[in-house]
Amino acid sequence: MTLVQEKSNQAVEILKEKETDLWLTFVRETSGVRDPALDFILGPGDLTWESALIFTRTGQKIAIVGRYEAEEVSRLGVYDEVIAYDIALSGVLRETLDRLNPQQIVVNFSPNNVHADGLTHAMYLKLCAYLEGTPYAERLVSAETVISSLRGRKTAAETVKIKRAVKITEQIFAATFEYIRVGMTEKEVAAFMHARMTEAAVGFAWPQGSNPAVNSGPDSVVGHAGPTDIKIEPGHLLHFDFGVKFENYCSDIQRMVYVLRPGETDAPAEVKRGFETVRAAVEACRAVLKPGVAGKDADAAARRTVVAAGYPEYMYGTGHQLGRVAHDGGALLGPLWEKYGDQPNQFVEAGNVYTIEPGLAVPGYGYVGLEEDVLVTENGAEYLGKPQRTLVLLKPA
Repeated sequence: MTLVQEKSNQAVEILKEKETDLWLTFVRETSGVRDPALDFILGPGDLTWESALIFTRTGQKIAIVGRYEAEEVSRLGVYDEVIAYDIALSGVLRETLDRLNPQQIVVNFSPNNVHADGLTHAMYLKLCAYLEGTPYAERLVSAETVISSLRGRKTAAETVKIKRAVKITEQIFAATFEYIRVGMTEKEVAAFMHARMTEAAVGFAWPQGSNPAVNSGPDSVVGHAGPTDIKIEPGHLLHFDFGVKFENYCSDIQRMVYVLRPGETDAPAEVKRGFETVRAAVEACRAVLKPGVAGKDADAAARRTVVAAGYPEYMYGTGHQLGRVAHDGGALLGPLWEKYGDQPNQFVEAGNVYTIEPGLAVPGYGYVGLEEDVLVTENGAEYLGKPQRTLVLLKPA
């Protein structure tokens, strides 16, 4: 069974669970504006003319597409019925809805999850115009919960791909820790990691310019910014944020190195305290990360740990879902801040893959940030790789 067939079957089960009659994905010229849901119900192909992909909770899967794409869609082995049209989709769509008579139609708009918000405003207006005069025009609601569950609940095949991405990321980190030396620039280290990615035949989990982030010392700006000409020096904390994409699935991991000063055999106490605080925050979050827990509560467990240790509150969410993109939408492990909308109120589900990434600054040394990728199971959250439990120490030449 292909991944698209597997996810399409999962979509039907989610509709049943949520007692939702019909899910409609309405698109056109997807090479220009591609609905993120297509990755799961169409695969990498494109649709040119207006198209309607329909799933019902009774198990029907119907594709209304332009005639010249009907054969390709049929070959997917997903749709029980592929209806080809030549002149206009509107009449065929109305006839199909009359036959199905759904009391609720969920379509791809969402105020919270960007990956469930693929229906453009113009296409929404066009859909409403096509349904004008029918009862279905009043039955359109957001597909956010359906798509969030479909993206978030990883199948066994999806989990295998993410685990492989994590493993490759760990291997590149290990090679990098052997390579780095005092005097190298952040850019030189990033170039080495890029070369290892090429050898491993993997892509970037987010744009190359800031992947990896390499931050050496207190003057390096942490965030979604690329490496600079700052040089690695003794006494620096060296922070990495790095992720690869393997067969369309991503990793997202942060790691920490301390550069020993002459005469040092271990990191200073304040550096070790910062590292251990972040490590404890990761574990505090993971301990409460279970199905049915609100994202804000998992975030609070980590955030309390950092603040209780006397450090300032970090100004971002503790974790996000991970999948086909690094920031994969759905329930967020974050505080109830305006920028996050309702995502922190949403609930964690079994099969979700999350990052856990608290952080803090150690004045005079740099930033401490760890990021671990975990799979939520019925019993809790398990690491998808080997978590960093000790600070990597780099000896000066």
